[in-house]
Amino acid sequence: MNAGILLLGLAYVLSQFFRAFLAVLAGLLEQDVGATPDDLAFASGLWFLAFAAMQIPVGAALDSIGPRRTAAWLLFIGGGGGAALFALATTPLHISIAMALIGVGCSPVLMASYYIFAREYPPAQFAFLASVMVGLGSLGNLVAAYPTAFAADVIGWRNTLWMLCALSSLVALGTLVLVRDPARVIGETKGSLAELMRMRVLWFIFPLIGVTYAISGAVRGLWIGPYLRDVFGADTALIGQASLFMGIAMVAGALAYGPADTFFRSRKWMIAGGTAITLIAGGALIALPASSLALSVILMCIIGFFGATYPVIMAHGRSFLPPHLIGRGVTMLNLFSIGGVGIAQFLSGRVYAASLPPITPAAPYTAVFILFTGTLLVGFIIYLFSRDSSA
Repeated sequence: MNAGILLLGLAYVLSQFFRAFLAVLAGLLEQDVGATPDDLAFASGLWFLAFAAMQIPVGAALDSIGPRRTAAWLLFIGGGGGAALFALATTPLHISIAMALIGVGCSPVLMASYYIFAREYPPAQFAFLASVMVGLGSLGNLVAAYPTAFAADVIGWRNTLWMLCALSSLVALGTLVLVRDPARVIGETKGSLAELMRMRVLWFIFPLIGVTYAISGAVRGLWIGPYLRDVFGADTALIGQASLFMGIAMVAGALAYGPADTFFRSRKWMIAGGTAITLIAGGALIALPASSLALSVILMCIIGFFGATYPVIMAHGRSFLPPHLIGRGVTMLNLFSIGGVGIAQFLSGRVYAASLPPITPAAPYTAVFILFTGTLLVGFIIYLFSRDSSA
């Protein structure tokens, strides 16, 4: 991997960070800005929906002007500008607007690297490279855990956001300098969104990729914090440590699925097996939400590890894409993935609010876990009818 790809990896670290750091800051934001858990669920949902809404224009931009300018300018304006707005926030509305802007800024970075992988590397290497990029980016999950809690305690959450504003801007400018666009093929057919949507082979993949990341992304990105605080009395430091463990599990899972893709003959049944284990862990979390803090963290780590199927589901979908539809194809798959998390976060906030006042401290969170696990089960059943592919 060259310097440009590594810089896109650093940009994706920031993307993973921004979708996960609200869980650690939940208590401080409620104290300083008055942001309740359902306010933060709304803000987190806006991040994912803004990210998802950008996938169609990002896909067109990748196919037309290339990944370098697409990733650099959106990260500079959205990532840097959104972090600055967050640092200045005084109401929950300001946080929501900032998160939406950051979602726009983060929207192209992973797809820019996937576009380069798909255009310049053999198809058999796509799942491995995709999983390495997700694993590298998932380091942002780790930084968004205990290190963020520590930084917020030492220098304050506003100064932490100003540092992220500066870092996002520097990475964006570095991307503009170091990333190289793939060479254009003379006479290549121009693809269209309509042509992509006529590919029925993708219809059975879209539902699963739309829900597979929701349970781990939403729990790690937000709900782990309020859940451990309200049910087990965990403080910010303990929440940061639990978030760190789940983040490590997500990194390990993403890195494990890439090599596994070259080992298993069936990509479909490898994905189905990992999803089944995730469903079992989600069911256990529903059945035993207040048994013990250690058990809950272990179950969330299992969800994080075995639920990290995103890169191989992307590879499954990418295996059916012709060259002229790669940009639009991978971003459409990503639209379903990120859009699914955004919708799930909006719904989770409503489900949480509908469960108040709680019968037990765990009751609102059990309802949230039922939402995530139930939608994953529906996507899993539909995916069982998909066409298989191998590495």
